[in-house]
Amino acid sequence: GCYHNDRPTMASAMAAARSDPRVRIVLHGEDGPTSKADCLNRLYAALRVDEARSGRVARMVVLHDAEDMVDPAALALLDDAMDAADFAQLPVMALPQRGSALIGSHYADEFAESHAKALLVRDALGAAIPGAGVGLAISRDMLGRFGDEPFARQSLTEDYELGLRIAEAGGRGLFLRCRTADGRLIATRAFFPARLGQAVRQKTRWMHGIALQGWDRLGWQGSAADVWMQLRDRRGPLAAILLSLAYLLIGLSGLLYLLVSSGAIAAPDYSGLLGWLLLLNLVGLGWRFAMRALFTAREYGWRQGLLSMPRLIVSNIIAIMAARRALAAYLGTLRGVPVIWDKTDHQDHPALASRAEAHA
Repeated sequence: GCYHNDRPTMASAMAAARSDPRVRIVLHGEDGPTSKADCLNRLYAALRVDEARSGRVARMVVLHDAEDMVDPAALALLDDAMDAADFAQLPVMALPQRGSALIGSHYADEFAESHAKALLVRDALGAAIPGAGVGLAISRDMLGRFGDEPFARQSLTEDYELGLRIAEAGGRGLFLRCRTADGRLIATRAFFPARLGQAVRQKTRWMHGIALQGWDRLGWQGSAADVWMQLRDRRGPLAAILLSLAYLLIGLSGLLYLLVSSGAIAAPDYSGLLGWLLLLNLVGLGWRFAMRALFTAREYGWRQGLLSMPRLIVSNIIAIMAARRALAAYLGTLRGVPVIWDKTDHQDHPALASRAEAHA
């Protein structure tokens, strides 16, 4: 798909597609950029035209990003899943980055835990499976039930919303966590933003779309498991407030310790209940670090597992910064400011990085 006002991309696409008859270039009639959902709707319209011309209807629609590396076993696995489901999502592996050990690599920890624990539990409970935007397949029949524009143009997280809408329509979703015979996880591998500003922008879009827009657009629906999972999905802004208060209290506690140590003030009296509460919180923090390290180490090795613990703090700081921006953007939309889909820039591609390492 290309915007009609983006001639360099059109030229590159035509050059790449010249020797491959399977590639179909689709021009968007509006000036770009618009939004991912808008582009997907244009591609879907082209698919319907092709189906009418050929007399053959597609079995499924698979979504991937050009910035990601598709697993060679993914297509066959998704094809098999369509025998029993209307929607299937593969795991996403966010790869650690040498040049960004804290910011770019913290995504590896988050996806390793979320796509090895949270989504598995979600699937086991029968709750709706949200789309991750890549490595997912939707049956053609199910997609056709949502009209001429199945992808929500005004949504910042149309992929997440689509998974929930499919479940609401009675469709079955699956999360497919499988490995090949040699133990490789069948997943979409990707690099995520390596700079602080880009990471905050991306998470702003996720938080705005899932937590704030999702409440407005989707409400609270489904089974008890669905509502519980929606609550977990939308806790981002509240979690950011609590994290901000927590780090503020840590700073104040350090200041209090210095004042007491210097003799400037007397040490306050603490009750036994407060002591037990602090101990319980310390145990909970240790458990949280351990779980994050365990899931990261299982996919990337023990060194990355250890690095995941300080990266948890980086993740929290990015979440706090993104929550402020997301809330400001959401309040702007309530005043009539148009929703803007903020594209994330990628500096590298997993395939190119793998090739560079192979020649090193």
